[in-house]
Amino acid sequence: MRRNVIIIGAAGRDFHNFNTFFRGNTAYNVVAFTAAQIPDIDGRKYPAELAGNDLYPNGIPIMAEENLPQLIRDLKVLDCVFSYSDVPYNRVMSLSSVVNAAGANFMLLGPGETMIKSTKPVIAVGATRTGCGKSQTSRRIIEVLMKKGLKVVAVRHPMPYGDLVAQKVQRFASVEDLQKHKCTIEEMEEYEPHVVRGNVIYAGVDYEAILRAAENDPSGCDVILWDGGNNDFPFYKPDLMVGVADPHRPGHEVSYYPGEVVARMSDVIVINKIDTASNENIITVRNNLAKINPHAIIVDGASPLTVDNPGLIRGKRALVIEDGPTLTHGEMKIGAGTVAATKFGASELVDPRPYAVGRLAETFRIYPNIGTLLPAMGYGDQQIKDLEATIENTPCDVVVIATPIDLSRIVKINKPTVKVGYDLQEIGRPNFEDILCDFIDKHKLNKQGGCACCS
Repeated sequence: MRRNVIIIGAAGRDFHNFNTFFRGNTAYNVVAFTAAQIPDIDGRKYPAELAGNDLYPNGIPIMAEENLPQLIRDLKVLDCVFSYSDVPYNRVMSLSSVVNAAGANFMLLGPGETMIKSTKPVIAVGATRTGCGKSQTSRRIIEVLMKKGLKVVAVRHPMPYGDLVAQKVQRFASVEDLQKHKCTIEEMEEYEPHVVRGNVIYAGVDYEAILRAAENDPSGCDVILWDGGNNDFPFYKPDLMVGVADPHRPGHEVSYYPGEVVARMSDVIVINKIDTASNENIITVRNNLAKINPHAIIVDGASPLTVDNPGLIRGKRALVIEDGPTLTHGEMKIGAGTVAATKFGASELVDPRPYAVGRLAETFRIYPNIGTLLPAMGYGDQQIKDLEATIENTPCDVVVIATPIDLSRIVKINKPTVKVGYDLQEIGRPNFEDILCDFIDKHKLNKQGGCACCS
């Protein structure tokens, strides 16, 4: 008899675990996914077209995680597979207790049975927490590789919140593609910085199909760059694993799942933001990493800010908008926008909470420790409307936008705006020029008889 299984997820790793381990596996019967973190995902289905019509002709229902104990009993479930990321260990084990108390086994699938092998060299970027600086690290790696004449195709960790069949394989090569695929703000924040720099990025639901499309991209492909999400480990088997740690959250690199997995398996670890963190915190992170992964190459990094019009900030009441997931399940209390507003002399950081409406008011209730920041939540049209209304309601002189995209293109803002950006800057050696020259030589990717920095 097939064993009844529930996959506990958040519309990303859960689908990948199903596709790589359970789809077509006649020993198991996945009776449901449960959903957390992402609004409006429960009540839908993982469609038969993706699940496999033979074993799952009706698809697989997606239900609310809060109903997990009852689902285990009603559906006679033997195994529950935890499949989302950026979670503290006490939360993981608390959920394990819920599952065990209801009578089921609690499972974690590892890289060995979920990673897919590419025909191209793969560089993977992950992190110990959401908001460590994966995106700018990925951009820096791509910048170095492109400078050496290599074609890099990026693949982003999934964020499939719409029509799952239509999102099976998505290719983004221009800003117009973001609109074509009806991207949420969260998706645009990850894809837009790639396409505006001239490289193609893929995402979607079926990551083997995505990988094969990326390997054969019409623009060419020498290297696959896995641009990880949350603090998950890669979907693809890396030839070079790069992790990013954050000294603003010391100790999290050894207390969050699966961030510690990323830290332990990384060949290179960037300790980012050392320009703004305390020496004590930096030493704590450095010592923790040395204990769990003494063979990793450590790169010291900073994420210096760029501010397009700092004169608008001085002496003004500022509403700071930061990347949504970094503030919510990433639990960050300060971001690039806050640093910029403080650095350039804002008279006050305006608290948006009394003026939040709709879904944003709900976000503040669910995550009460966000503080005097506005998360750029935009998982759907209603959240975008609520974000726009909240900005309009908040009494401020200037809006400081520290999201990776041009938010004013998506949301109407009738106030002066300042855009804050950030890129990775390596401090000292080793740096990514050194590391990637070795990678290029090892995989015989030299286009002109050797790397410029090694010649």
